[in-house]
Amino acid sequence: MEMKESAQMSTRKKLAIAGILTGILLALVIMLYLMIIALGHRNDANLLKSDQVLHYAYHTKTSPNGMKLHVLQTKPAFVTLETINNNVTLTGKVGINGGFFYGDQLLSIGVVNSIPVNKDIGSFGTGSENVKYARGTLVWDGASDQLSVQIASKASELKVKDHTRFWAQGGISMSLGDDAGWVKQTENEHAPFPADDRLRSAAVYDSSGSLYLIVSETKGSLALFREATIQTVGDGKLVDGIFLDGDGSSQLLSSDAAIPGDNRPVVQMLRIVK
Repeated sequence: MEMKESAQMSTRKKLAIAGILTGILLALVIMLYLMIIALGHRNDANLLKSDQVLHYAYHTKTSPNGMKLHVLQTKPAFVTLETINNNVTLTGKVGINGGFFYGDQLLSIGVVNSIPVNKDIGSFGTGSENVKYARGTLVWDGASDQLSVQIASKASELKVKDHTRFWAQGGISMSLGDDAGWVKQTENEHAPFPADDRLRSAAVYDSSGSLYLIVSETKGSLALFREATIQTVGDGKLVDGIFLDGDGSSQLLSSDAAIPGDNRPVVQMLRIVK
């Protein structure tokens, strides 16, 4: 009799333990599900939520060499340069990262209507120069509505028809019309880490005057990124452009995509405002 009661108690204990383990497992499954939902909502929150109608088209393209690019196509008249000191995806502003920086100092030209975009910082790092080296600078001349790439050390060297109607973004020359000499030009401009596999970004334009703001989702060298840009953007009509800051600084925000790089803040962005 005692043995029978002992066996019944043992069975009850086993069932109780099994019930507890089942409950714990169920709770873990529910917690995992809620975490997945929360992460999805966090990613969605980074996407732009705005009623403002802006003039741009979003494309995502994968080139034959395997690099995946995110592209915002617009007109230069709809773009400005802006200091943000934040990750682009957290600004609520459509666009991509701009030029090189250190701390809160801009190391690339960044000017709008002759005014450096980081002017509040003081006398250095304002955006009035490409620090140390003459580098490729994308210039929009508002008077003629034309884009060009000019190699300059200081913003005061840039040639435009009206110095109160233009913007200029410093970077590294892509030399899209010079396949034989582009590498040498990037060396002259001291492009950082050209052969490393890194996230990349650029601003290029075509013969019809469209501007393309590009950020890669795939890591690659400058050569691979340049090749991918030529192969997938602008339908074979690209004229020229510049490499922008890359790696963790490669960031993009639109209503369709949010690319945060490595989540670091950047000093300045190219913003679509119209």
